[in-house]
Amino acid sequence: MADIADNKILLIILSIIIPPLAVGLKVGFTKHFWINLILVFLTFGIGAIIHSLIVCLA
Repeated sequence: MADIADNKILLIILSIIIPPLAVGLKVGFTKHFWINLILVFLTFGIGAIIHSLIVCLA
């Protein structure tokens, strides 16, 4: 059975709705998660969505 971190469609949907959760599921709660969480508050979510898509699709 496929791991949730390998399901790109689910990660893209989560990246748009809840970016920090998508990053957390993909790479764990590392520096990328904290950067994304800060971006949510500083850029009203737009920067976090872009960062999340970059991390999850890379």
